Amino acid sequence: MLNELDSGHADHPVDIVERLAAHNQWSFERSGDDEIAIEVTGTWCSYNTSFTWVEEMESLHLACAFGLKVPEARRIEMLKLIAMINEQLWIGHFDLWPSEDVVMFRHSLLLAGCSDALPRQCEAILDIALRTAERYYQAFQFVVWAGKRAEEALAGTLFETVGRA
Repeated sequence: MLNELDSGHADHPVDIVERLAAHNQWSFERSGDDEIAIEVTGTWCSYNTSFTWVEEMESLHLACAFGLKVPEARRIEMLKLIAMINEQLWIGHFDLWPSEDVVMFRHSLLLAGCSDALPRQCEAILDIALRTAERYYQAFQFVVWAGKRAEEALAGTLFETVGRA
């Protein structure tokens, strides 16, 4: 998909992400040379993603949040669910962002000592974040809105459907 966007020379990683957002016609805003915020509409909600280049670590950090505010009464159960989900993930992890009480998927592309970021790498970490958030979104909803225990919420979202209705 991004092959046609590859400029053939080393670009700043956030510039690559900006081209990805523009190519997909996603709303985005650059708050500086090292940061971009993108809104992506998913199946369940809109995802607010941000990419930040951290020069000291030569890393492109991705944070993907969605509009699910966790009330204090459900916080402990949500933390249990996040821990259970994170045990299953190979790449990235979920956090409960304390200042906002929102669930967020985080991941970083470490480029220390190696080549520059490739468009496909930037596209891949965003795709992973969105697919992972979509996969577990309903489990988070079950805990917050349906009052389910973490185990019940996760079990209710992990079944695989077979065939067509």
